Amino acid sequence: MPSLAQKTAGFDASVVKTGELVPPRVVPPCKPGACPFAGQSVTVLAFTGKVITRPVHELKDEFEAATGAKLNIVEVPYSEFFDNFISDVSNRTGKYDAALAGAWWLGDLVAGDYIVSYDKLYNDPRFPKWDIADVLPASRSLLEYAGKKYMVANDHDGQVMYYRRDLLAEPRHQAEFKKKYRYALAVPKTWEQFRDVAEYFNGKDLNGDGMPDHGVSLPLKVGAQGMFHFMSFSAPFVIGPGNPKLYWFDPQTMKPLIESPGHVRALKVLVDLVKFGPKEMLNWDLGKSWDHFLEGRAALTFTWGDLGALAQQEGSRVKGKVGVAPMPGTSEHYSVTQRKWIRTELPNQVGNVTGGSWAGVISKYSKSPEATYYLLALMATKEKSRVYAVRGWDGIDLGRRFHFLPPQGSAKIDDYLAAGWNEADIRDYSRAYYDTFTNPLQLPYLRIPGAFNYWQVLDVHLGEAVNGQLDAAAALKAAAIDFEEITIRLGRERQRRAYKASLGL
Repeated sequence: MPSLAQKTAGFDASVVKTGELVPPRVVPPCKPGACPFAGQSVTVLAFTGKVITRPVHELKDEFEAATGAKLNIVEVPYSEFFDNFISDVSNRTGKYDAALAGAWWLGDLVAGDYIVSYDKLYNDPRFPKWDIADVLPASRSLLEYAGKKYMVANDHDGQVMYYRRDLLAEPRHQAEFKKKYRYALAVPKTWEQFRDVAEYFNGKDLNGDGMPDHGVSLPLKVGAQGMFHFMSFSAPFVIGPGNPKLYWFDPQTMKPLIESPGHVRALKVLVDLVKFGPKEMLNWDLGKSWDHFLEGRAALTFTWGDLGALAQQEGSRVKGKVGVAPMPGTSEHYSVTQRKWIRTELPNQVGNVTGGSWAGVISKYSKSPEATYYLLALMATKEKSRVYAVRGWDGIDLGRRFHFLPPQGSAKIDDYLAAGWNEADIRDYSRAYYDTFTNPLQLPYLRIPGAFNYWQVLDVHLGEAVNGQLDAAAALKAAAIDFEEITIRLGRERQRRAYKASLGL
């Protein structure tokens, strides 16, 4: 997860501090003359900042002592991260042995034959052992591509809804809400209910400072991941039991589906929500949106797991008050195959693995591929991963069975409490993420060449809609036109093959 910085651009949440919990050592030093990778070196590319990169720094001494190899960590600004790695592998330079890649990179990296699978090393007893079966199904799907293992488990991203548990439980608010909306105030299960709750709390003092606060807090600045939030938000308007995969493109023709009636309705609903947040939200990055919630100034938001962890840290005004639940759903969704709206008896809720799910990949041109896998496997061990997820603020989200509390998993509540979590907060958080990652319906993750190019143009046109420059239909029509141009430039047949492979079709 992004932790103290935005997933992609490093904007900080400024109102809280990180903790100092350190993971245990897992492997002993090698004996002189018997070090498995003596004289070798491993160079890892990561982006600047504490996000995701901190655990690699923590491993340095342990890795070098256990293997005899040297670890070099190269950090570059996020804006240069992908370009640095793709340039290195496409030119066959081999400067970097590994990168802590975003899951969407796999379309480019596998299609270009730039990274190697670790299938042959996974069960080799020479390497630290970790179990891919521990990773919940939705998150596990990002580690593999076309039946081969490429990403070594590390971060497990997904988005959930956060709400102020204390506000929803207050009798005065319950009575006033029911009088106004004719139903009970409760955790929103649909985006319609989410809208009502946001409207009700907007303008009320939510943190006791005598100032009016807001119903919702969102990062809506172009370039600040609005497209990620729209993906998770819009999923239940498009994905349903009869249409589990058709969100991005028609896999037979690569025609964009982003302008479907389901996507358009979702964007209209999102635009409507904007008026229940501060006007400044239109220019907010992720950190500012998180700060607003952490200061107790918003009743609702939806985002990554970082916010739940950050809410437990010194400086948070909402610790012990943070309810967490899966993303709301819809009462009907648009089937692109049947070309009609389908109503459901229960809310149509869709899971997601939205985000980077940052994890190590091994360059095809690595001069030390086995030593590189050793490093990534060490970081993936249960002993390390359990601590990363418990402390939360390091950028690594939970996603493995031993991260979740019983009965869903085998984590110990005492470990979370010792790390400073409020018990009610962590129980909600654990359950919400487990339900999100095990939902049979999942938003399809885009892993084809140029994936981020598609997302960037979507982000621009979403910005035009939330800023009132275009209506929802026109904005998504413009996005579809840009999608087509990218597909033509990259080659329709190439993209079609990659898209079908990425979906397992």
